[in-house]
Amino acid sequence: MKKLLSIALASSLTCGVVMAKEIKVGAVMPMSGPLAAYGQVTNLGLELAHKQQPTLKNGDTIKIVLLDNKGDKVETANATTRLISSDKVVAILGALTSTNTAQAIAIADKKKVPVIASVATNDKLTARRTFANRVCFTDSFQGEVVANYALESGYKTAVVVIDQAQVYSLGLAKAFQKAFKAKGGKIVKKIKVTSGDKDFKAVVSQIKQINPDFMFMPLYHPEASMITRQSKQLGLNKPMFSGDGVANQTFIDLGGDSVEGYMFTDFFDYTNPPSQTSSDFVAFHKKDTGKEEVNSFTALGADTYNILIDAMNRCEDPTNSICINEQIKKTTDFDGVSGKISIDSEGNATRSAVIKEIRNGKAGFKATVNP
Repeated sequence: MKKLLSIALASSLTCGVVMAKEIKVGAVMPMSGPLAAYGQVTNLGLELAHKQQPTLKNGDTIKIVLLDNKGDKVETANATTRLISSDKVVAILGALTSTNTAQAIAIADKKKVPVIASVATNDKLTARRTFANRVCFTDSFQGEVVANYALESGYKTAVVVIDQAQVYSLGLAKAFQKAFKAKGGKIVKKIKVTSGDKDFKAVVSQIKQINPDFMFMPLYHPEASMITRQSKQLGLNKPMFSGDGVANQTFIDLGGDSVEGYMFTDFFDYTNPPSQTSSDFVAFHKKDTGKEEVNSFTALGADTYNILIDAMNRCEDPTNSICINEQIKKTTDFDGVSGKISIDSEGNATRSAVIKEIRNGKAGFKATVNP
């Protein structure tokens, strides 16, 4: 009898092992190239969240398949196609910039595979795309936050420096201008630059001659840091504000003392964790990496993973991408690392923003702005 029970138990355990399966989730990140600073810290968030929660409630194991898009649109398309066709992923996390994320979504949407973007803020990103989602705020919200702050600070005139090669920059500039003008501010000049430019002396000289109250620069950190350095060299000393495109230590390292007093919008501040879940992640980050500071992109990377797992857990079949997408869009007051997140039927997130200011080589918390 004992022998029969042992055989039955062994058979039961074997069946349990067989039933549990490995499910692949794709990640498209710029792990190399000019945007690597963003990709690496965001991917760290995915890795840490995966370590905290490597399996679903039913015992299925999650495997993250990471592909480097090098910050390039064509590489993004190739990576997305490979993840869906060859790796058979049930969802894709990434691809950071709005331009590259839009490329990933265009392909994934046709294949009915959900994408959850971590930091792609362009307003039109999810328009008419059933399988597009994000955990970050949109440019319209971010632009209004900056406009309100500028006007409340007494800045009535602004120069806007726009990267004409980046959808992110164009969208955020438009959102800021609309909000700033609607509330009485005046845009005295719009100056266009292009990603990869290195000499901004003519731009700086032009701004110095115009003499605005305020400079809004919805740029990524390479160009923004060079403008600040060249501004200091040429004696241009004006309040400067950017969006989340400069929300990393690399911007501060590149800019040096020229970015002192620089302000930007962000999603998260590790010194002000909004919940116990957030505090626990900050502690886990320190334990795993040895570093206390948690980049906001790391927090959002973790949130894309955790919201995906939450959606998968609510599907009877966690490999059903259509169900996963439906559940992502039912996310309500999710207790994320970066704060409470709700995702609507269009795939857009409702969440707070944070304003930071660089002081003594560090980005410090100034305020939280709720929607």
